[in-house]
Amino acid sequence: MSHWPVSNWTAPQEFVILGFSGWPQGLRVLLFALLLPLYLATLAGNLLILGLAVADAALHTPMYFFLGALSAVEVAYTLVLTPRMLAGFLLPPGGQAVLPSTCAAQMGLFVALGGSECLLLAAMALDRYLAICRPLYYPQLMTAGLCWCLLACCCVGGSLLALGLTTAIFQLPFCRGGLVNHVFCDLPAVLVLACGNRDLQEHVLLAACLLLLVLPLALILLSYTRVLGVVLGVGGASGRRKAFHTVASHLTVAVLHYGCATAMYARPLSSRSLEEDKLVSLIYLNLTPLLYPAIYTLRNRDMQGALQRLASPRTPGTVPQADGP
Repeated sequence: MSHWPVSNWTAPQEFVILGFSGWPQGLRVLLFALLLPLYLATLAGNLLILGLAVADAALHTPMYFFLGALSAVEVAYTLVLTPRMLAGFLLPPGGQAVLPSTCAAQMGLFVALGGSECLLLAAMALDRYLAICRPLYYPQLMTAGLCWCLLACCCVGGSLLALGLTTAIFQLPFCRGGLVNHVFCDLPAVLVLACGNRDLQEHVLLAACLLLLVLPLALILLSYTRVLGVVLGVGGASGRRKAFHTVASHLTVAVLHYGCATAMYARPLSSRSLEEDKLVSLIYLNLTPLLYPAIYTLRNRDMQGALQRLASPRTPGTVPQADGP
């Protein structure tokens, strides 16, 4: 419960995203110059994966359907958060003022896209489990209809979570002004500004982390453990190598995503430092999204083949096929 008098509990007319506005101008300009190429490379890499997954007939499989969807979510995620963060490095000290509706929209989109990505990674693990552990039934089980249904469930689930969390936070009164000590309207950074009893909102946030982070990650790890057991026990050396590389790529991305998110959000407000969270955000907003295209393209023969076909002419009427699962 806040010690501020109830008369000071207000709905702020605007929120001010402080970002790194208190840092020296030279350092902020240097960060802008370093992070802008990463932002452009992230967009280019994910758009390339999305374009190849859509345009190359050999990649019209469930695995690359989900990979293309994941890249589309990453593009949207990057566009929602990174441009405003980069602009903040070049603005005068004092932060960026935004309307409460803008702050709520940014928070909601961040949660919706992040939640959808968590569920998509779980769907990708399910696809790999069926492809490797149930190969005879895989074509009948993982149909195009099921792929679209899983994608819709991921998007709806992330959107419902975003609506619930954003509504729960913004229905609280605020008594500490609207100074958001972060690079965007992140949930903990806004929640600490709230007055009154915010235990319910904090418990809802922790429950959402358990639902979206801990449980899916445990299922993904169990699934890939089973997959690795099957891969190492059957098939030839070439097939084992390809399947192992595919699983390793997916598992690396899952651990990066869930690890960063769990470290950031599965903690009570009393044990977190907003300054530390702000520094960590530079990693998960700029470096982690850039690793995804690198992991999926540099270690993936199907993607490399699609790039080669894109760069070289092809005989009309021939449709190359992706390797097996």
